[in-house]
Amino acid sequence: MPERPSQHTHPWRKPLLAAEFIALAILIASMALLGRSGDGQFHTGWLLVPAIASLVVFASFLGLMHLRWVATTEGRQSRVHKLLFGLLALTMLSVWAFAIAQTWQSLPG
Repeated sequence: MPERPSQHTHPWRKPLLAAEFIALAILIASMALLGRSGDGQFHTGWLLVPAIASLVVFASFLGLMHLRWVATTEGRQSRVHKLLFGLLALTMLSVWAFAIAQTWQSLPG
């Protein structure tokens, strides 16, 4: 029998979910609009829109993971969960930063 959702959900859960899906919609829409530029010429400042949207998607995803993996743990396992979550978050954000840097370096001019 499936469990009912807890009445004591974390207060940050709904705002993080909303931020993640709104940022994902903005990311998809901005990538579609940038892809439509026929000659590939656009102001490089417009690349900030998908970059920031992708950062918000990652940050809210990591926030939700933190609520599920770390905030619910107690005791001795909490340290292990915090360490693993920290390493995962650092890795994901480093890959994001590397990808953004490579994108900016590959732009002409």
